[in-house]
Amino acid sequence: MGVGGWEGERAYAHSMTATASRLGSEATTQGIRVEVTPSYMPDHSRPSEREFVFAYRIRITNTGEEAAQLISRRWAIVDANGVRHDVEGPGVVGQQPRLEPGQTFEYSSYCPLKTAWGTMEGTFQMRRDDSRGFEAAVARFYLAGPSEAGR
Repeated sequence: MGVGGWEGERAYAHSMTATASRLGSEATTQGIRVEVTPSYMPDHSRPSEREFVFAYRIRITNTGEEAAQLISRRWAIVDANGVRHDVEGPGVVGQQPRLEPGQTFEYSSYCPLKTAWGTMEGTFQMRRDDSRGFEAAVARFYLAGPSEAGR
Protein backbone atom coordinates (compact mmCIF):
# COMPACT_ATOMS: atom_id res chain seq x y z
CA MET A 1 0.00 0.00 0.00
CA GLY A 2 1.39 3.39 -0.93
CA VAL A 3 1.59 6.42 1.28
CA GLY A 4 -1.12 8.19 -0.67
CA GLY A 5 -3.79 5.62 0.14
CA TRP A 6 -5.10 7.44 3.20
CA GLU A 7 -4.05 11.03 2.60
CA GLY A 8 -7.59 12.35 2.54
CA GLU A 9 -8.28 11.26 6.10
CA ARG A 10 -7.83 14.33 8.27
CA ALA A 11 -10.16 13.33 11.09
CA TYR A 12 -7.38 12.02 13.32
CA ALA A 13 -6.00 14.55 15.74
CA HIS A 14 -2.22 14.70 15.95
CA SER A 15 -0.78 16.08 19.13
CA MET A 16 2.47 17.95 18.71
CA THR A 17 4.53 16.64 21.62
CA ALA A 18 8.16 17.42 22.32
CA THR A 19 9.05 13.93 21.07
CA ALA A 20 7.19 14.48 17.79
CA SER A 21 8.99 17.79 17.34
CA ARG A 22 12.39 16.09 17.77
CA LEU A 23 11.43 13.44 15.23
CA GLY A 24 10.16 15.94 12.67
CA SER A 25 12.01 18.06 10.16
CA GLU A 26 12.14 21.43 8.44
CA ALA A 27 13.73 22.46 5.13
CA THR A 28 13.49 25.51 2.87
CA THR A 29 14.15 25.39 -0.88
CA GLN A 30 13.78 28.49 -3.07
CA GLY A 31 11.42 30.08 -0.55
CA ILE A 32 9.27 27.01 0.04
CA ARG A 33 9.50 25.90 3.69
CA VAL A 34 8.33 22.35 4.47
CA GLU A 35 7.80 21.40 8.12
CA VAL A 36 6.88 17.86 9.17
CA THR A 37 5.53 16.59 12.49
CA PRO A 38 5.19 12.79 12.73
CA SER A 39 3.32 10.74 15.34
CA TYR A 40 2.66 7.09 16.12
CA MET A 41 -0.95 5.88 15.81
CA PRO A 42 -1.41 3.12 18.41
CA ASP A 43 -5.15 2.77 17.72
CA HIS A 44 -4.41 1.83 14.10
CA SER A 45 -1.35 -0.33 14.77
CA ARG A 46 -1.06 -4.03 15.57
CA PRO A 47 2.48 -4.58 16.91
CA SER A 48 1.85 -8.31 17.50
CA GLU A 49 1.24 -8.58 13.72
CA ARG A 50 4.17 -6.29 12.83
CA GLU A 51 1.85 -3.52 11.62
CA PHE A 52 2.82 -0.03 12.77
CA VAL A 53 0.98 3.04 11.53
CA PHE A 54 2.44 6.54 11.68
CA ALA A 55 0.74 9.83 10.91
CA TYR A 56 2.51 12.92 9.74
CA ARG A 57 1.40 16.52 9.37
CA ILE A 58 2.98 18.63 6.63
CA ARG A 59 2.99 22.43 6.64
CA ILE A 60 4.16 24.08 3.40
CA THR A 61 4.77 27.84 3.54
CA ASN A 62 5.82 30.12 0.71
CA THR A 63 8.38 32.39 2.40
CA GLY A 64 9.66 33.65 -0.96
CA GLU A 65 8.62 36.43 -3.31
CA GLU A 66 7.12 34.31 -6.14
CA ALA A 67 4.05 32.09 -6.26
CA ALA A 68 4.60 28.34 -6.68
CA GLN A 69 2.31 25.37 -7.29
CA LEU A 70 2.88 21.88 -5.89
CA ILE A 71 2.64 19.49 -8.85
CA SER A 72 3.69 16.11 -7.45
CA ARG A 73 5.48 14.32 -4.62
CA ARG A 74 8.23 11.71 -4.22
CA TRP A 75 8.90 9.81 -1.01
CA ALA A 76 11.69 7.45 0.06
CA ILE A 77 10.45 5.38 2.98
CA VAL A 78 12.93 3.13 4.81
CA ASP A 79 12.00 0.76 7.62
CA ALA A 80 14.20 -0.52 10.47
CA ASN A 81 15.32 -3.47 8.32
CA GLY A 82 16.63 -1.16 5.62
CA VAL A 83 13.81 -2.02 3.22
CA ARG A 84 13.17 1.00 1.00
CA HIS A 85 9.93 1.91 -0.74
CA ASP A 86 9.74 4.75 -3.25
CA VAL A 87 6.36 6.38 -3.72
CA GLU A 88 5.42 8.99 -6.33
CA GLY A 89 2.17 10.66 -7.21
CA PRO A 90 0.42 13.81 -8.35
CA GLY A 91 -0.20 16.51 -5.75
CA VAL A 92 -1.06 15.82 -2.12
CA VAL A 93 -4.43 14.79 -0.65
CA GLY A 94 -5.92 15.09 -4.13
CA GLN A 95 -4.81 18.70 -4.51
CA GLN A 96 -2.10 20.66 -6.29
CA PRO A 97 -2.07 23.78 -4.13
CA ARG A 98 -0.76 27.08 -5.49
CA LEU A 99 0.87 29.22 -2.82
CA GLU A 100 1.23 32.97 -3.11
CA PRO A 101 4.01 34.57 -1.07
CA GLY A 102 3.09 34.30 2.61
CA GLN A 103 0.50 31.54 2.10
CA THR A 104 0.54 28.18 3.88
CA PHE A 105 -0.99 24.80 3.00
CA GLU A 106 -1.29 22.00 5.56
CA TYR A 107 -2.30 18.38 5.25
CA SER A 108 -2.09 15.11 7.15
CA SER A 109 -1.33 11.63 5.89
CA TYR A 110 -0.06 8.32 7.17
CA CYS A 111 2.52 5.62 6.53
CA PRO A 112 2.25 1.94 7.50
CA LEU A 113 5.47 0.07 8.34
CA LYS A 114 6.31 -3.53 9.24
CA THR A 115 8.82 -2.31 11.85
CA ALA A 116 8.49 -0.09 14.94
CA TRP A 117 10.56 2.67 13.37
CA GLY A 118 11.68 4.04 10.05
CA THR A 119 12.38 7.23 8.14
CA MET A 120 10.79 9.24 5.36
CA GLU A 121 12.20 11.97 3.15
CA GLY A 122 11.47 13.28 -0.28
CA THR A 123 10.62 16.17 -2.53
CA PHE A 124 7.69 18.15 -3.79
CA GLN A 125 7.92 19.05 -7.47
CA MET A 126 6.99 22.73 -7.67
CA ARG A 127 6.28 25.04 -10.62
CA ARG A 128 6.45 28.83 -10.81
CA ASP A 129 3.89 30.84 -12.80
CA ASP A 130 6.41 31.19 -15.65
CA SER A 131 6.70 27.34 -15.80
CA ARG A 132 10.12 27.13 -14.12
CA GLY A 133 10.21 23.97 -12.04
CA PHE A 134 12.17 23.00 -8.95
CA GLU A 135 12.17 20.37 -6.22
CA ALA A 136 11.37 21.50 -2.68
CA ALA A 137 13.11 19.25 -0.17
CA VAL A 138 11.26 17.40 2.54
CA ALA A 139 14.06 16.71 5.01
CA ARG A 140 14.33 13.29 6.62
CA PHE A 141 11.93 12.73 9.49
CA TYR A 142 11.60 9.80 11.85
CA LEU A 143 8.72 7.44 12.40
CA ALA A 144 9.10 5.94 15.88
CA GLY A 145 6.75 3.75 17.87
CA PRO A 146 6.38 4.33 21.62
CA SER A 147 9.33 2.17 22.65
CA GLU A 148 11.58 3.85 20.04
CA ALA A 149 10.65 7.53 20.53
CA GLY A 150 12.63 8.04 23.72
CA ARG A 151 15.92 6.67 22.44
